[in-house]
Amino acid sequence: MLLPTLLFQVALATPVSGPVADPGNRASRATIAAPLYRPSRAQKAPVIDGRDDDAMWNTTAVLSEFRQFEPTENGDPIFRTEARIAYDSRNLYVLVRNYDPRPDSILSVLQRRDGFALSDDIILGIDSYHDRRTGYMFRLTAAGSMADGYMFNDGEEDWGWNAVWQGAARVDSLGWIAEYRIPLSQLRYAPSGDNTMGVFIARRVARRGERVAWPLIRRSKTGSVSQWGEVPGFVGLQAPRRVELMPYSVGRYGYKPLGDGTPRSAGTTQFGADLKVGLTSNVTLDAAINPDFGQVEADPGVLNLSAFEQFYAERRPFFLEGSGIFRYDIDCNDGDCTGLFYSRRIGRSPQLSGAYGDAASPQQSLILGAAKVTGRLGSGLSIGLLDAVTDRVQGTQARTIEPMTNYGVVRLQQDLRGGNSGIGLMLTNTTRRTDEWTRDVLRGDAWTGGLDARHRFGGNRFQLSAQVAGSRVSGTAAAIARTQSSNVHLYQRPDASHLTFDSTRTSMSGSMAQVSLDKQGGGITRFNTSVWYMTPGFEINDIGFRTRSDEAGASVWFALRPTKPFSAFRRGQLNFNAYGTTNTDGLVIGNGGNINANGQFKNFWSGYTGIGINNLFATYSDRDARGGPVVFRPRRVQMWMGTDGDSRNAIAPSFNAFGGRRLDGRGSNWDLGVGAQFRVGGQLNGSVNVGYGRNIDDQQWLGNFVDSGTTNYTFGRLYQATSSVTFRLNYTITPRLSFESYLQPFVSTGEYADWRALADGRSMDNSLRFTPYTLRGAPEGFRFAQLRTNNVVRWEYRPGSVLFFVWSQGRDAFTGSPTDFGMQPGWSDLFAQQPKNVFLVKASYWFGR
Repeated sequence: MLLPTLLFQVALATPVSGPVADPGNRASRATIAAPLYRPSRAQKAPVIDGRDDDAMWNTTAVLSEFRQFEPTENGDPIFRTEARIAYDSRNLYVLVRNYDPRPDSILSVLQRRDGFALSDDIILGIDSYHDRRTGYMFRLTAAGSMADGYMFNDGEEDWGWNAVWQGAARVDSLGWIAEYRIPLSQLRYAPSGDNTMGVFIARRVARRGERVAWPLIRRSKTGSVSQWGEVPGFVGLQAPRRVELMPYSVGRYGYKPLGDGTPRSAGTTQFGADLKVGLTSNVTLDAAINPDFGQVEADPGVLNLSAFEQFYAERRPFFLEGSGIFRYDIDCNDGDCTGLFYSRRIGRSPQLSGAYGDAASPQQSLILGAAKVTGRLGSGLSIGLLDAVTDRVQGTQARTIEPMTNYGVVRLQQDLRGGNSGIGLMLTNTTRRTDEWTRDVLRGDAWTGGLDARHRFGGNRFQLSAQVAGSRVSGTAAAIARTQSSNVHLYQRPDASHLTFDSTRTSMSGSMAQVSLDKQGGGITRFNTSVWYMTPGFEINDIGFRTRSDEAGASVWFALRPTKPFSAFRRGQLNFNAYGTTNTDGLVIGNGGNINANGQFKNFWSGYTGIGINNLFATYSDRDARGGPVVFRPRRVQMWMGTDGDSRNAIAPSFNAFGGRRLDGRGSNWDLGVGAQFRVGGQLNGSVNVGYGRNIDDQQWLGNFVDSGTTNYTFGRLYQATSSVTFRLNYTITPRLSFESYLQPFVSTGEYADWRALADGRSMDNSLRFTPYTLRGAPEGFRFAQLRTNNVVRWEYRPGSVLFFVWSQGRDAFTGSPTDFGMQPGWSDLFAQQPKNVFLVKASYWFGR
């Protein structure tokens, strides 16, 4: 019911007032414009203890003109908030007094460093460059939990950025206090004698669902950092001197099998160091020698039966921190963006493990060293340079399964018109030291480059963006032939008249271009329209991510987003989407659209729903046959919905459902998920989610086989069932000592029937599209099970210095020709496997100034 309700209410709604607070505690109405505020020079540094009894705070000017931006834009705050800002030659100090007539109702939840459990909190933003495009963010909750992040492109957030700073919080009879000490060495700026910085202070009153800020941040306007308040008067700041060294050691003991798979355990010790050096006041070098690039949370379980590579999000801290500056996005879908740089290529699983490896072969490439230079010059030029080297990985008989490889990235972005326009450059290179085992399989050298530009106009409500990019890969004729025939390109397709497979080529080039127009602010409407073109030879997967080339298309998105509560909703959004794609020969390979809505009700439950159709007009796939002729794709409808409970409560349930059906009746799928977030007291929280789904795919590719000199492109009818459980637990003893657990078992079974070969792939009649295939008996099914768990104790025993204790376990089971396709045998397989346990201890010590 959410979708039709939103459709009606968005059109007819009138704003409603928020809850009424005690008049004696209500903040006075403020003007929209942020008044001029000047910080105080601290003669004596305050003690960071969450108290306001230091003498300095009594003489520091008070900033109290906070305005509500959620749920109502420019609404009156429920409670009064006061902030004070001071500084000295080495630190920035901020104290925020959060008045609350019911201190016992303040939601104060302890969470590990950089965790994000719902809690009353303060987010402090500092635009130290004063470029109105970038800023540092420091979150402090009422329980004293800390998180830090970086904002770029005037609104995109990167919470992988880390700094060494001090924060304390305390609940008292008047409400609660957040107190900060941020070393100037953690910020970047160019000393000018009298510096002006952008400042943003946002408060969350969790139990009321209210957020207030100084200055007012309008969701109806474009951008975020460009709306932060100006704070002049940072007089006499010296150039920040940033030199940080963090040596560490890692001890590992656990599963390390023999080559034939015989289980055994072994131990190793590793030493390394991370270094940060401020090259100038606003440019920093980050370097890592023999780095530990481990991640806390394992990748989710996935059984990929498609023609395309599976994308996994980056989780390693070195690559997460400051990742925003290296982005050059080509494709974005539900928040996951891919483009010219995909950092998980660095340290990837060896690509020739299947050819020359065994059970004892390394599972990941060893990164010998990595370095990056990032910063922003006074001219508005942002720079990002990255270089990493991975070692040669050997399999059996000392054969190479991944050659020594160097990865390089250059990213430059120049702001124009005060940040309202800009141009950028991206260059990447991958160079492999190939040998007799790898030169005919892997490309030896790969280059990509791109230019991008953006321009805001119409009072900054609209933005026009454009990008062009090119690629060139080279290697032996055999390696380039493999590239041409990969699923990204498929030059060998027999009915692709616009493509020519050339087995003698030693290089391949391609290009792409894209233009987008966005409405980013003003009123309640938003939209985006994009057009793009990509040539068949475009190849970026040595250091980027792209599942296919040879594509042209257009898309349109339109949204209604009210800025004030309406009817039963605190907030809501209604979206309309449409798209169409072809290959560069004009073959229609995708089209459709959907209508979807999401919102939060006034009881703090939230929900979403949508309906869509794919292949509305005659659509074909030039990838499903894995190098064979194109295949007709029948029209398909799909619906989805979900709801999440009030996260302020100790238990917040959730439910989601998805269903799709081919309109010819020969295929369908559905997935259900139930779960809950839970909280026990202020220290223990977590979540559990259970999922189950069924899939009937009448056109699942099974293999291409040569029979009597003829290639048969075969498909079958797949009956698949999948179940999973995902469990997360966080127990935070203090803001610096925490335990985190992640567990996910995953089981999927599949049974094939009706094995057929492709006959007339373009036919809309299923009986003409396929013919029975009986030359190889009956198709085998599968039963796949996997379990991953990571359990981490993290202790920050002094600022920036951390001790980790980690236990991880993996289990894998695969049966290629099961007789029972039920879920229960799959779960039995999983827990019958011998666990692969690994224990790690990592200790680091931070030296900095």
